[in-house]
Amino acid sequence: MKKHNFYAGPSILPAYTIENTAKGILDLDGIGLSVMEISHRSKEFMAIMEEAQSLISELLEVPQGYHILFLGGGASMQFCMVPYNLMQKKAAYLNTGSWASKALKEAALFGKAIEVASSKDRNFSYIPKGYELPADADYFHITTNNTIYGTEIREDLDVPMTLVADMSSDIFSRPMDVSKYGIIYGGAQKNLAPSGLAVIIIREDILGQVDRPIPTILDYRIHIKNGSMFNTPPVVPIFSALQTLRWLKDKGGIGAMEKINVEKAALLYDEIDRNPMFKCTVEDEADRSLMNICFLMTDEYQELEADFLAFASGRGMVGIKGHRSVGGFRASTYNALARESVVALIDTMKEFEKK
Repeated sequence: MKKHNFYAGPSILPAYTIENTAKGILDLDGIGLSVMEISHRSKEFMAIMEEAQSLISELLEVPQGYHILFLGGGASMQFCMVPYNLMQKKAAYLNTGSWASKALKEAALFGKAIEVASSKDRNFSYIPKGYELPADADYFHITTNNTIYGTEIREDLDVPMTLVADMSSDIFSRPMDVSKYGIIYGGAQKNLAPSGLAVIIIREDILGQVDRPIPTILDYRIHIKNGSMFNTPPVVPIFSALQTLRWLKDKGGIGAMEKINVEKAALLYDEIDRNPMFKCTVEDEADRSLMNICFLMTDEYQELEADFLAFASGRGMVGIKGHRSVGGFRASTYNALARESVVALIDTMKEFEKK
């Protein structure tokens, strides 16, 4: 039976990435060594790092003055690195879910972290709007896609201070204006590579403005100066990321990927809205994520939730159980998920409705 992988992360990767990573683990380009056992300062790995950085710059049209870093620790490490490097006295945070809440909590260790708005009152089922930003904030932090709750900010905000964005689960899913951001960061395990790697796109001129001493390993300037080689980087995830970036380019780039993602999400949302057994957790269509589609059984059929999960699992649907804080179901439709899998889930929902 074919498996349809809807896991939220670690999640589905392109077959191209998996196959070429496996080949590189056995023998990297015929050199007789595994990518796992070569020096991160070898010419072979330096070429991997440089090509990966170059492809990100090309695919996202990264302007001059920015640097692309590959660091360990995932996105969670950035929750402290951002305020360590940027917060002099005050920072503004938009609280749209669990990860945004964790970033806000970490920032409070370094100064005044202001929650400018929150959607916690409705279990993070919408994106707050109409909030005011403190003019003296050192930066404004957003989480663009909320994996657990199924909301997404699908625009590049115009703000009067440095904009910092956690894009762990939607980076490379749509074109974006990088110039509007001071820092973009994300864990790789959703749209790029295996876990353990964070990708950071950072504008250099925002650094060096804080008075506090910064531990060397947490100082972005050190990593820029050393080309992500200050300490040993996550070699295999970076190699895998390179494969995904090649795959993205071959597929026509980020614009082509966005068209596919919009179509996949529209198909599934249409079925959720049509089917009397299901309802979307995010009512406002403008706030609905293209990457993590969350839905519940309607009140009338609530007692059938476990039955549907078992029914879907029996038809090859993997990873659709919703997060415990939301319940129901979650279909993560990342770049690597084929339209075929979305159609298979829709057919499963229709079959269960008839049953």
